[in-house]
Amino acid sequence: MDSFAIASLELDGVEIPVVVVGDDVYDIRDVLPAVHRTGDLFTEWDANLDRLAEHIVGGAQPVGSFEALRTSVDARVLPPVQPVGQVIAAGANYREHIIQMSVAHGLGSDGASPELLRDEAAAEIDERVRSGDPYVWTGIPSAVSGAYDDIPLPDVGTDIDWELELGVVIGRTTHRVSVEDALDYVAGYTIVNDLTVRSLVPRNDMAKIGTDWFRAKNQPGFFPTGPWLVPARFVPDPTAFHMLLRLNSEIMQDATTDDLAFDVPALLSYASSVAILQPGDVLITGSPAGNGSHWKRFLRGGDLVESTITGLGDQRNLVRGPSGVLPPWQAGRP
Repeated sequence: MDSFAIASLELDGVEIPVVVVGDDVYDIRDVLPAVHRTGDLFTEWDANLDRLAEHIVGGAQPVGSFEALRTSVDARVLPPVQPVGQVIAAGANYREHIIQMSVAHGLGSDGASPELLRDEAAAEIDERVRSGDPYVWTGIPSAVSGAYDDIPLPDVGTDIDWELELGVVIGRTTHRVSVEDALDYVAGYTIVNDLTVRSLVPRNDMAKIGTDWFRAKNQPGFFPTGPWLVPARFVPDPTAFHMLLRLNSEIMQDATTDDLAFDVPALLSYASSVAILQPGDVLITGSPAGNGSHWKRFLRGGDLVESTITGLGDQRNLVRGPSGVLPPWQAGRP
């Protein structure tokens, strides 16, 4: 049959695991009653996908339209894997993005021109791919939100940036896998927007330690994820995705995943050489060129962020301004 996707919906406060085929939605529990949440599918991932395909081809009736459910006041599209796993994130992993960020932040020789900064950044990333390792950090599940949820700007920091990324969902326990075998451990692919408070990245009070990804990346709602997971069996080439992010209808990011410095197998092999990855964890693979740092334009209350990756659906997130209530650690500071 044609490809289908896995999603999680909340209807009238009840979480429902579903299959999405085109715009049709099928309740997974109708064929797999033991599956109460999408994360339950990983115990027998391939067999469960086969049973779902047979059920749909066999004439099952959809429970509704995804678009109608998505826009219903009684429904919410949750992140596709429930419960949400850990976020394992690759940084500085698109060649052109690295070059743009180096120029935007003056990362290179003192007093270097933009052209020289570009040349230095290009040489550095090419050498890292030849002889070095990916750069990987971790996010936390509480920062993950749905594909159509609002983005709440935090009460601390400035320069909140967007970073559209391909998300790779782990399908089985992954530890020290080879590059050649790595894709066998992938359940599927999804969309993630890795939001960042740029002003919170540096730690000037702890200069020797350097960057602080925890506070810059893990604010509530900072990983819009979904709307669904497309199983890897329907994705023959993860280097062929087209990625597009619009801010208020203006294209800001427009790239393909073939610009990845370290591809999906290389990232999975490296991450699993350090840590044990579990089913439901999401590896985000880095963001292409076109972030706010490049455009000198960052998120403001009232902005609309729309993101797509070919075949993986779309995200639509309205940006909400800060509440004005500072967290305890920031309250009272000048």
